[in-house]
Amino acid sequence: MTEKRLVKTSCGICYRGCPVVVKLEDGQPVAITGDFEHPRSHGAICAKGRASLEFLSHPDRLKYPLKRAGERGEGKWQRISWDEALGQIAEAWTRSKDFYGAESVVLLMGSYKGIQRASLQRLAHAFGTPNIVTPANVCFLPSSFASTVTYGYYSVADLEHPPASILVWGYNPAQTDIIEYEKALKAVEKGAKVAVIDPMRIELVEQAELWIQPRPSSDLALALAMMNVIINEELYDREFVEKWTNGFDKLKEHVQEYTPEKVAGITWVDAGKIREVARFYAQNKPACILWGNALEHNVNSFQAARALTLLRAITGNLGVPGGELEHDDLPPLTRMYDKKWLLYFEVPPDVHEMGILDINKLLPIIISPPELVIKAILEEDPYPVRVLYMQAANPLMGYPNTRQTLQALQKLDFFSVADLFMTPTASMADIVLPAATYLEYDSIVTHVTFAAAQVQEKIAQVGEAWSDLRIANELAKKLGLRHHFWENEEAMLDEILEPSNLTYQQFKAQQGIPPTRPLYLKDYEEGKGFPTQSGKVELFSEFVARWDFDPLPVYYESPETPLSEPDLTREYPLVLTSRKLEYYRHSEGRQIPSLRGKHPDPLADIHPETAGKLDIKDSDWVYIETRRGRIKQRAHITDGVDPRVVFIEYDWWFPEKGPEGLFAWIESNANALTSNQPPLNREMASSNLRGLLCKVYKS
Repeated sequence: MTEKRLVKTSCGICYRGCPVVVKLEDGQPVAITGDFEHPRSHGAICAKGRASLEFLSHPDRLKYPLKRAGERGEGKWQRISWDEALGQIAEAWTRSKDFYGAESVVLLMGSYKGIQRASLQRLAHAFGTPNIVTPANVCFLPSSFASTVTYGYYSVADLEHPPASILVWGYNPAQTDIIEYEKALKAVEKGAKVAVIDPMRIELVEQAELWIQPRPSSDLALALAMMNVIINEELYDREFVEKWTNGFDKLKEHVQEYTPEKVAGITWVDAGKIREVARFYAQNKPACILWGNALEHNVNSFQAARALTLLRAITGNLGVPGGELEHDDLPPLTRMYDKKWLLYFEVPPDVHEMGILDINKLLPIIISPPELVIKAILEEDPYPVRVLYMQAANPLMGYPNTRQTLQALQKLDFFSVADLFMTPTASMADIVLPAATYLEYDSIVTHVTFAAAQVQEKIAQVGEAWSDLRIANELAKKLGLRHHFWENEEAMLDEILEPSNLTYQQFKAQQGIPPTRPLYLKDYEEGKGFPTQSGKVELFSEFVARWDFDPLPVYYESPETPLSEPDLTREYPLVLTSRKLEYYRHSEGRQIPSLRGKHPDPLADIHPETAGKLDIKDSDWVYIETRRGRIKQRAHITDGVDPRVVFIEYDWWFPEKGPEGLFAWIESNANALTSNQPPLNREMASSNLRGLLCKVYKS
């Protein structure tokens, strides 16, 4: 008789940790669905989550540690033991530390993995290197840091109240956050009005009263013009501004420069439309803004996010039902991103000062931007970087100016990778470690929009795959750092749960820790103020000024645009940008049959008018070219884009083409077209990934 069981766990394919239910038969997972009983998701699950079992059991999964047996990139491997693999990694780290200093070893992380990322940061500091690399400077960090600088916390849109209006800005939740998308649709059913600011016609445009199509990467100018309208027409919340903000007079004077008429020339948005969307947001309260990574992909990344936080504040939408709420305190857990837990102070101050982040005098964001690390490897400035360890990362696909990234990888003395599959980047490594899927290890899952701790439960095992947490823990022992780590993974989870007086087994038995209360509402009025130095919203940021950056957002034109380099339009007449897809998590998933079957080829979205002029038909293969080279994608003819704009898909590689040519890594790779060269974002060194000039022609 077949033994059947249902296990509630949390999906780990992306950082959102959606609640899911796995059906087991005789101990083997056979089906996965959303958790309809969970108050956060109500059963919502995306295509990637539904494909979890395909990731788990795919025949190409990495199952054992591998050592390079030929030249880098040749695709020849030798199976080795975990003991041998970790021993060789530890030996390479130690050798480089002894000869060049600990800072010559860099730990590089890709997709956010919660506890797994924190444990690797802890390992870096225990070892003595200040150089920890993540793509956070183009993914979430500009928005979260801007929010904290302005009002002390990362605000969460209250879609369930519901809001009177929703402003969706550079974000397509239908493709990237199914829970948020479902909540937005329910809010619309309850009467919420929607305005969309996006160069592409996304799904929510169908629900919208307004669709604003700005030129890619001109978002900051648009936000400043909206503030110009809201302030000059006295549509701001006077009571909130007078009582709870600092610097309003300076902001009012500052935005006079950004008139709708002037900004219309920057953004391609008619001055009348700018006024219309500003009035829409200010006059339909409570209101919330759903924002996305598109804001963070250019030289204005941090300040564009700052501008949206200022819009929230001056309209009085902070701390009100249907507006922007402060995340409730998480359940009692060890704060893994506290500097003490991360062993930040194990690195001597003089070594921190030598870190790539500090040398380049950015805001105090702890992580080193990839753009500056690649430069450091190639130029040995400020010192040689010789050894790299990568977790959940595929820099050959994800980093700008990918040809230069390849040169940097080729120059390293040693680098190792932990991943689910052999990728273009892993193909270049000296040691490749088999990482576990989320179905193969226990963990604790938290999320920025839901103040609870969810269970992630191990229910399967493929080959010798290990979790990234276990890898970091065991590598620490090889490096002689056992005293900073744990006997095993469960001991670490027990320590994280210590403030809750639970062991991991107890936590799992009670199905996690629910939120203690809803998100905060107007706590600032209860004598608490805002969690900033002044206790108020910092419209004019003294903190940012102390770091020698603009205390009010200033718009800077990105390089290689029609405005910054008008002569370049003769050769490259179109504006290039990119989009995310429902079916893939960055570079993950191209080998998964159900996902690849739904979207088999990379697509370039081109307006019918533009396609006609170029004699391009739907499904034609076309070249997209910038100063750095060209790639090939299929044309998708659509009137959902501006005739002057081309949308391409990023992170495309072809697992079926084999490791010998690095899986055709350069053929359709959007980052073969982007630049990692200055000017970068001043505060966080974000690259200009959108809005650059290109040309398109038939393949």
